[in-house]
Amino acid sequence: MRRIVLAVTCIGLISLVPFPAKVRGDESASAAPRLRPSQETAIEHVDAQAETIKGVNKAIWEFAELGLQEHKSSGLLIETLERAGFEVEKGVADMPTAFMASYGGGKPIIGILAEYDALPGMSQKVVSYREPVEEGANGHACGHSGFAAGSLGAALAVKEALAKHGIRGTIRLYGTPAEEQGIGKVYMARAGLFDDLDACLSWHPISRNAANMGSSKAVVSAKFTFHGTPAHASVSPESGRSALDAVELMNIGANYMREHVSEDTRIHHVITDGGRAPNVVPPVATVWYYVRGDRHADVERNFEWLEKIAEGAALMTQTKHEVRIDSDVHEYVPNLPLAERIVANMQALGPPTWTEEEVAFARRLQEPLREQFGTSFPQALATGVTPVEPNPPADKGSTDVGDVSHRVPTGSLGTVCRVYKSPGHSWQNVAVIGSSIGEKGILFASKSLAATALDLFEQPRVLAEVKADWRQRMKGRDYVTLIPEGQKAPRSIR
Repeated sequence: MRRIVLAVTCIGLISLVPFPAKVRGDESASAAPRLRPSQETAIEHVDAQAETIKGVNKAIWEFAELGLQEHKSSGLLIETLERAGFEVEKGVADMPTAFMASYGGGKPIIGILAEYDALPGMSQKVVSYREPVEEGANGHACGHSGFAAGSLGAALAVKEALAKHGIRGTIRLYGTPAEEQGIGKVYMARAGLFDDLDACLSWHPISRNAANMGSSKAVVSAKFTFHGTPAHASVSPESGRSALDAVELMNIGANYMREHVSEDTRIHHVITDGGRAPNVVPPVATVWYYVRGDRHADVERNFEWLEKIAEGAALMTQTKHEVRIDSDVHEYVPNLPLAERIVANMQALGPPTWTEEEVAFARRLQEPLREQFGTSFPQALATGVTPVEPNPPADKGSTDVGDVSHRVPTGSLGTVCRVYKSPGHSWQNVAVIGSSIGEKGILFASKSLAATALDLFEQPRVLAEVKADWRQRMKGRDYVTLIPEGQKAPRSIR
């Protein structure tokens, strides 16, 4: 275990701004927004580039590449950014599909995050019933095709505003692979790629329009591989030592462990290698575990317990074992001034409205969920902008945006790109992000991100509030990573 104590200091000079109307007013984070000329320029640019942004979403939706394999997706983003005048550094943090694209110069430096990995087995057409484009193929059930396109649109719009209005600073778009496995941003953070930022912005397709003030779960992803001795399972079983037995005993131990952990803990696994044939005592077997908790310190304790269970399973089966920690993701650190500014901008912009056809499509997508789970749906698609909730309960999911937020003040938003109450990682989400509903949410995200980034560039007092909030929340936090010193990102996750 490696313990790094971060000295929380002022990182730079960025500025967040709501949508002002040509009048420069109070720079405090809670000021009523009025769209400034620079923000008008950015919004107009998103509208002018709408077909390009939607086309990028559609292309990445069709590529549907898994984490660490997103060569076409990252390539398309890089090509578009280079054409627009960004300088792109490719293959950063020793990951071929990771990149950093920069425009401008000097401080402040504002980052925007982009994700583009899909999920296995989630292929789905843009229809209201289950029908894959290709059986067993990948699909964007978390909406990362839209995540990439929306962030791209924001970066292009900010670049246009910086150039037209002579605003000093640097806009930087980060291409971050393999979010579903918590890989990209973790290894990019370990490489120090976010350390010179003044602030960072992110977003995600969800079922409402809101800023994220909730934390997330920290999670360790690790593979436990057991090594035994092969033998004929019938003729000479006494000569064999089963690695699969060790995996199964470890899983039993983990199941009993679940009874004695805190309510927020999540422990789940899959057996990725259980042997090749029943008549051969398996000499090698692997089980892949996620251990989650609301705070990283809880994950550390529970993972140490799980490692002892693995040791016990090896002793019981006279096998040996090894552990590979692929990723160690930290909980998200929210930022109240950034969240307030994001919501002010979203309100000033006005959220998307829905046609009768879009509402009907959403209702049809909800029907299987109503039939299978008895879910009630008060609406098909959310409208309006959700006010900021300063202290919401922690989210049950995990994101490697958390590691960025431990390095630099980070704000995140979500826009409606899913039907109301749609479960995560569902085929319904694949259909919606590829539809006009998803496209509207993507463009709204581009505008909201761009407007907030320009606040950070142009309003130093806002940036100071953002940094002060971050410093306060980071007091007493140690950045502990369970990833071994010097370990590089995996080339493949499966």
